[in-house]
Amino acid sequence: MQGFTVIDLIILIVYLAAVLFAGLHFAKKDMKGKEYFKGDGTVPWWVTSVSIFATLLSPISFLSLAGNSYAGTWIMWFAQLGMLLAIPLTIKFFLPIYSKLDIDTAYHYLELRFGSKGLRVLGAVMFIVYQVGRMSIIMYLPCMVLGSLTGINVNILIIIMGVIAIIYSYTGGLKSVLWTDFIQGSVLLIGVTFSLVFLLAHIDGGFGTVFSALATEHKFLATDQPIFNINIFKDSVFILIVGAGFNTMGSYVSSQDIVQRFTTTTDTKKLNKMMLTNGALSIFIATVFYLIGTGLYVFYQQNALPPAAAQDQIFASYIAFELPVGITGLLLAAIYAASQSTLSTGLNSVAASWTLDIQARLTKKELSFEKQTKIGQYVSLVVGIFSIVVAMVLANGGVKSAYEWFNGFMGLVLGILIGTFILGAFTKVANTFGATLAFIAASLVMVGIKYFVPAQAVSIWSYSLISIAVSLAVGIPASILYRKAKGDTFTPAPNTTIYKN
Repeated sequence: MQGFTVIDLIILIVYLAAVLFAGLHFAKKDMKGKEYFKGDGTVPWWVTSVSIFATLLSPISFLSLAGNSYAGTWIMWFAQLGMLLAIPLTIKFFLPIYSKLDIDTAYHYLELRFGSKGLRVLGAVMFIVYQVGRMSIIMYLPCMVLGSLTGINVNILIIIMGVIAIIYSYTGGLKSVLWTDFIQGSVLLIGVTFSLVFLLAHIDGGFGTVFSALATEHKFLATDQPIFNINIFKDSVFILIVGAGFNTMGSYVSSQDIVQRFTTTTDTKKLNKMMLTNGALSIFIATVFYLIGTGLYVFYQQNALPPAAAQDQIFASYIAFELPVGITGLLLAAIYAASQSTLSTGLNSVAASWTLDIQARLTKKELSFEKQTKIGQYVSLVVGIFSIVVAMVLANGGVKSAYEWFNGFMGLVLGILIGTFILGAFTKVANTFGATLAFIAASLVMVGIKYFVPAQAVSIWSYSLISIAVSLAVGIPASILYRKAKGDTFTPAPNTTIYKN
């Protein structure tokens, strides 16, 4: 057990310097307005696809997926199969709409569909508050793990991560973010796959022993886990796949950090390739992580456990104490990379949403492209510094649970947005009044279920289905009644619904 060595530290430093250099290299000096938020049209679709993959795979997932299968079963792996539902639905119904409208942000769609600046601003505010909290936690948790394994002060790790992400997000806009995400996503894919191969090579019996554990020790699926339950409020493999599918579709459709990638092109063929490639990469890497987790379960039955072998740190501990010198540094850099990718994406998406959805809507005079760029840069700088400070408070103040509650609450509210998007895309009758009332009703219902109903009574995987159902059940009748009462003849703008106008 060699742990984290000087060579590994050098590799980590060189890797971070290379990422910073790459981000600056792809920066365009004279960006004008939307180029900062949407790129300049030169980024290949496959780069954008890997960027979506890197954005969705948070470092928390990196650390916990292997831990889940190490300590339990593969039940959560089925959530990844939700992409088999989310991707076709997004490709079929939403990408054609976004492509034809050439939207600037996810919430631009709400303004175009409902003719309401207020709904656009509401969606943007929900996203920004959620994203700021999420970025702080994403910096804090992995840096705590890396700090315990490397001996590097956690505050230093947080500051370095934040500063590097701020520099290339500030200077290069979305183009730099996309290319650095591609580099970091590629390192993650290669490094994690190597880890699996190395692990299997050092298990007595190799893959056969791992497969035996899956089959005979019920490491794949517990015997009492139902495949299907007619009561959708109860856990089952079926509701996990369907619920995760609609959760993922919510990210694809209504979360600015993902939708921003779709705004880089209006070519539907490229958009479809992005989605399919992202889905393949995500299911592949999840399968690799779960194989690693079960492999670690077998490996540590044959070998002594390493230090810091808590469930969510088991993979990071294996990297630090079992992999060859040098590879350890590269793999720990990959964990760091997953954080940095999510952070840089968050900074640029918040800057875009604040500038285009809020400031440009509330400012009486039109903002020039140069002014938009400057505002976006200042927002990414201020939000980046604020997120660093909050992450350091979390690391030193022992207020983790409060921020997890906050992040979970805002994630819940953000997820409710998908109901509004579906209401807009799948109905012609819905208007601003109905959509606003639906959003309020869905929020109240979901907050009530999450915080006032016993956890065992309603599966978290049915949340998205309930939210969508409430949005439609409230939004459609409310819109019809408002139309009759007010004589409202509002009709959706062309290409804002799935129907031909």
